Amino acid sequence: MGKLFGTDGVRGIANSELTGELAFGLGQAGAYVLTKETHKQPKILVARDTRISGKMLESALVSGICSMGAKAICIGVVPTPAVAFLIREIGADAGVMISASHNPVEFNGIKFFNSEGYKLRDELEEEIETILINKVKGIELPIGESIGTWTTNENLIEKYVDFVCDTIPSDLKGLKVLVDCANGAASYVAPLALKKLGAEIEVIHNKPNGLNINKKCGSTHMGDLKRQVVGRGMAVGIAFDGDADRCLAVDEAGKMIDGDQIMSIIGLDMKYDDKLHNDTIVTTVMSNLGFTIMAKENDLNLEYTQVGDRYVLEYMLNNNYNLGGEQSGHVIFLDYNTTGDGLITAIQLLYVMKKTGKTLSELAKIMTIIPSGEESYFVYYYVAKINL
Repeated sequence: MGKLFGTDGVRGIANSELTGELAFGLGQAGAYVLTKETHKQPKILVARDTRISGKMLESALVSGICSMGAKAICIGVVPTPAVAFLIREIGADAGVMISASHNPVEFNGIKFFNSEGYKLRDELEEEIETILINKVKGIELPIGESIGTWTTNENLIEKYVDFVCDTIPSDLKGLKVLVDCANGAASYVAPLALKKLGAEIEVIHNKPNGLNINKKCGSTHMGDLKRQVVGRGMAVGIAFDGDADRCLAVDEAGKMIDGDQIMSIIGLDMKYDDKLHNDTIVTTVMSNLGFTIMAKENDLNLEYTQVGDRYVLEYMLNNNYNLGGEQSGHVIFLDYNTTGDGLITAIQLLYVMKKTGKTLSELAKIMTIIPSGEESYFVYYYVAKINL
């Protein structure tokens, strides 16, 4: 067995690479590693996105959890960041999200969260792999009344909706927003939250059937959203990926606004309100050069990590920064949540539009995206000007 965990949990083609047997083993090993120091019956939240393979893998995973004596609480189809929040909200000992994020329907994945709502450190993932490979040898399995239980509570999502709405101090009334839910985990929760905040919303790709997640829609396929924002005369379009931990936007003219631009807009607003720790945004080495230029011209600091939101998060935690993310729209607001949160990103962006009264295209002018083929020219041109 090769290394199972990648940069974002265990992923593979469902029922081929990511089998029910593997999900069962991950449930056992994960439950043991994450709850072995718990001196009561541990509680583990389990959620999934809308893929057809989700329930199959959930059944196997939960069986593994219960076989270790833990209590599995299945909360249904919710965004990945909702799992991170709800673990803390209800005092669970761990959480698991079954999702392959932005990937096509044939893929699925399993990612674990600890009791604080953070994705696992490398050493914990390695411990889970070791136990899985050894088939839980030397670990006594419970019997009788000590076997774990499996319950369902799909009402917890309301707590998450209230939480994300409370991250801004006003409503969003007057904003006409077109929302692309990618036929994924945002399909119920995103419209609910934006309606609660008073936005005038229309919704597309919010009818998941198990097979259409991310299919020509969502943050990886923005063409339909671009056309419909212009055609319907909307002020802004918001696109999520399959598990809603990412968010990209479209301005009123149908132009995509990527993660670098979103962080520029929100980061500057946070700086002006004295809410951006050390006037710093954490990003990756794959960010656009225009992001660097924008930061230099606006007295912002950028700190760079290797590609992967886990490395962005690690750097933020180690250095007390509260905003970071990736060009893909995976943005982390550590003041609110412990992982990238697409819905919070959308709400924060819409709040800046509402507060300033500016269109998204006006706000986005703060940063010029430099085509990759022209970067060397701009590096040469700006080196003396801004000391890159």
